[in-house]
Amino acid sequence: MTAIAPRPLPDPLTVLGIESSCDDTGAALVRHRAGGTPEILSNIVIGQNALHAGFGGIVPEIAARAHAEKLDLAVEEALDQAGLTLADVDAIAVTAGPGLIGGVLSGVMLAKGLAAARGLPLLGVNHLAGHALTPRLTGPLEFPYLMLLVSGGHCQFLLVNGPDSYRRLGGTIDDAPGEAFDKVAKLLGLPQPGGPAVEAEAAQGDPARFALPRPLADRPGCDMSFSGLKTAVLRQRDLLVSEHGGLRAQDRADLCAGFQAAVADLLALKTARALQASKTPLQALAVAGGVAANRALRARLEDVADAAGLRCIAPPLALCTDNAAMIAWAGIERLRARGTPDDMQLSARPRWPLDPGAAPMLGSGKRGAKA
Repeated sequence: MTAIAPRPLPDPLTVLGIESSCDDTGAALVRHRAGGTPEILSNIVIGQNALHAGFGGIVPEIAARAHAEKLDLAVEEALDQAGLTLADVDAIAVTAGPGLIGGVLSGVMLAKGLAAARGLPLLGVNHLAGHALTPRLTGPLEFPYLMLLVSGGHCQFLLVNGPDSYRRLGGTIDDAPGEAFDKVAKLLGLPQPGGPAVEAEAAQGDPARFALPRPLADRPGCDMSFSGLKTAVLRQRDLLVSEHGGLRAQDRADLCAGFQAAVADLLALKTARALQASKTPLQALAVAGGVAANRALRARLEDVADAAGLRCIAPPLALCTDNAAMIAWAGIERLRARGTPDDMQLSARPRWPLDPGAAPMLGSGKRGAKA
């Protein structure tokens, strides 16, 4: 089957976005008039924390089943909240990868069915592009800019030159920061998701008490590593338990503070290097992904941006974590840029690098394959 030929775009353009790459089932409606400001008409996210809480992490089979059960409900709720029907939708954008393949496949199949039933253009969106383009959804921003994508399954620096043009400057060679936060939370007996739990504990702790490492800080380049930092927290925890017969509340808070400070130091250092490595005049430093909600991290990145004479843009929390509004917007950006949708051969992809010319990053996080 050949690709569907471009056709004149309606103005304004209303796109239904569908997101199911990990453990959040999302549907959203975004409307955009050419040259105008995007409008999020609805943004529904159905979480799965309760389903995975007893397992200490996300179970892909459970996540995929939950997506299959909730996706149609999320779409209905998004349409209701926006006061629209499918007859008002001009195109359907869906996360086609990277991610947990069962969830991605559920979203792609629903999107195909809706597109076929209504005769609508179908847009397979790279989940990472959704994050990378979110700053343009939330405010005026021209290309190029540097994006730090920092989440549960991904961590990389992207030079964003356009809706379909990305250059990766570096990334994690093992755990993503969000995964490291989750693992540290589990080590210290804190609830999941680990990011908010560790941040809350860190607010009561002393970040200088424990000498935790900053892996790869002494190596040139923009690549990062967080696995050794997580292991250092484990060893320090075990030492405290052996000395005191358990982990005291202040010990836990100090470990969280030290871990969070180490992550912030690493990301700040590598971000400064990525700004230099971009070798092009930039419009801003942007950060997105669930870990971007961390206030200590945002503060450090704002300092780095200030030193470089750049704006630091961090979307609102609801748009930092996985959501379908960013997928709808990425679909709109694509249609505006080249106007060519996908056909019904669109495939779900566990791996999908934004920069196909970059060497693959090593490792695979528990929340999905790195790209």
